[in-house]
Amino acid sequence: MRTLLLSLALLAPFTSAAAEDRVIDTHVHLWNGAESVAEYRAKLKAAGVSVERFGAMWFGGPNQARAGNPADISARNDALIALAKDHPDMIPIATVHPYDGEAALAEVTRVAARGVKILKIHPHTQGFDAADPRVLTLVKHAGAAGMVVLLDNASIVPGDNEKLFNLALAAPKTKFIFAHMGGMGFRFWNILALARTAEGLFGENIYFDISGVTLFADSPVEDEYVWTIRNVGVDQVLIASDYPQLSLAKTLEALDKLDLTEEERAKIRSGNAKRLLGL
Repeated sequence: MRTLLLSLALLAPFTSAAAEDRVIDTHVHLWNGAESVAEYRAKLKAAGVSVERFGAMWFGGPNQARAGNPADISARNDALIALAKDHPDMIPIATVHPYDGEAALAEVTRVAARGVKILKIHPHTQGFDAADPRVLTLVKHAGAAGMVVLLDNASIVPGDNEKLFNLALAAPKTKFIFAHMGGMGFRFWNILALARTAEGLFGENIYFDISGVTLFADSPVEDEYVWTIRNVGVDQVLIASDYPQLSLAKTLEALDKLDLTEEERAKIRSGNAKRLLGL
C-alpha cells in the first residue's frame, strides 16, 4: 500500500502538468494558409506551448470578406477546409457576408454540410451593422444548420455589446461566441447575471472568448475582469489567442495570473470548447 501511495504521489505532478497542456485555441487567423500554420506552430514550439486543437479562419488583417463577391468567399472557405484535412488538429472556421443575402445562406448550408462547426463574422472589418435584419436571418440559419456563430465583440463599433445582446435574445436557438468579451467594455456583460433571473428571457446561448486577456492581467481592473468571468459563467468562457495579433503563450501566461481556481482554468483552456463544439 505504501508503495502504491508513493507511486501516486510521484505521478500527481505529471498528471497536473498534462492537464495544463490541454489547450484549445479557438481564435487563430491564417492570413497565408499553410505558411501561417507553420508559423503558428513554430511560435508555439519556441514558447514551449502545445495545443490539442486550434480554430482557424482565413480572413482578418489583410484579407477581408467583403459583400458582393460570394464566389471568392466560397473559394477561400474551400481552401481552408482542404487545409484542415492536412492538419487534423485544426478546426476550420468559415465566413460569409450577411449582406450577400441568399448567397450567404446557401454558403452556410454548404460549409455546414462539409463539417464546418463555426461561422465567423466581424461587424467592423466586414462593414456591417449587427442590428441589421439580414444579420439576424443569417445567424438563425447558421444555428439551424448546427453551427456556432463567432462574432467580434471588442467594442470598437458603436453599440457593440448592446446589439450583440439583442441579437442573441432574438436568436435563442443559435449558440454564439463573442470574441474578446467586450474588450474594455467588458463590464456590460455582467448584465447576464441579472438577465438570467428573468424567467423565459434568456437562454444559455452566449459564450465568450477572452482573447485580449493580456490587457487585464496585472491591471487595475483585474478583479473586476475575474468577477465578470464568473458573472457570465466560467462554463461559458473559452481561451483564444487572436493570433497573429497576440500569442497563445502570452495569453496563457495572463490567464494564469488571474485569481481563478485550477478547475476554472481547465474549463477555460479546453473543457468548455470541447463541450460547445462536441470535440
